[in-house]
Amino acid sequence: MYTTELQSAPGQKAGIPASAPEDPVKLAAFEARVAADEFIEPKDWMPEAYRRTLVRQISQHAHSEIVGMLPEGNWITRAPTLRRKAVLLAKVQDEGGHGLYLYSAAETLGASREEMIDALHSGRAKYSTIFNYPTLNWADIGAIGWLVDGAAIMNQVALQRTSYGPYARAMVRICKEESFHQRQGYELMLAMCNGTAEQKRMAQDALNRWWWPSLMMFGPRDDNSPNSAQSIRWRIKRETNDQLRQRFVDVTVPQAEYLGLTVPDPALKWNEARGHYDIGEIDWEEFYAVVRGEGMTSLERMKARRDAWDEGAWVRDAAQAHAEKRQRRAAA
Repeated sequence: MYTTELQSAPGQKAGIPASAPEDPVKLAAFEARVAADEFIEPKDWMPEAYRRTLVRQISQHAHSEIVGMLPEGNWITRAPTLRRKAVLLAKVQDEGGHGLYLYSAAETLGASREEMIDALHSGRAKYSTIFNYPTLNWADIGAIGWLVDGAAIMNQVALQRTSYGPYARAMVRICKEESFHQRQGYELMLAMCNGTAEQKRMAQDALNRWWWPSLMMFGPRDDNSPNSAQSIRWRIKRETNDQLRQRFVDVTVPQAEYLGLTVPDPALKWNEARGHYDIGEIDWEEFYAVVRGEGMTSLERMKARRDAWDEGAWVRDAAQAHAEKRQRRAAA
């Protein structure tokens, strides 16, 4: 699960000035390769701003996958059937694997795993805002798969053609698994909508609570997203926030209608002239509040991640000791 909603200005971090001007000859050659849709590989020359933007985006993507395990992991022991439990276990396991692929891709850019994790735990790095909302009932697991993973796929399919080779290749497997996650969520919602009246009410309640946060996953409007132009020029992103959000709405509204559910947007209507759905205004104050860490479960999520890191220290220490022992034996 992931979006590009949290990208910062290319080449900049809070309190860190932009890098010095690059060699114009190397920069021109780099721009030409990117424009020709060639992959940039770890040992290739790249502008420092490009490297920083990738490290930030890929690490935030990895953080989102890891934190995204928490809302669903909370329901594994409460799944209503053994089949549902097995499916949810598989999905949460997939998310952990996605985090591993992505941290590894970011490491090829010179970032260390410890630095990235420390940035997350200290609050310097962000993750997708969607994971700071609580899962209140079983229908939320279906809504997350259908809406949240559905929104993520809109971003991730294009990332298979992102300009940085290791990132693009990691996304091939991730997209296949995320497609399973989206189908799992929709199938769960379909079962609830075809069940009892109470189950359908639960499904509608879940849609009511997750619809707007899912639209926020695509990030601010294009006219308030100055970083998109640079990322698109470098082929890091392929489409703008509003383009991706519109595609998600156009695909998802008919799915809701098939389920017999009502999208919680009184302004929603089909615009024949545009060939797209028009939607109401997103609550951007809520979006930025959650980005700042003021979401309903923000503190809970970070505490869970810090506790897991601290409690897993003995595993990391044991693995390191074993690796060093094998190296000594090999040297002897």
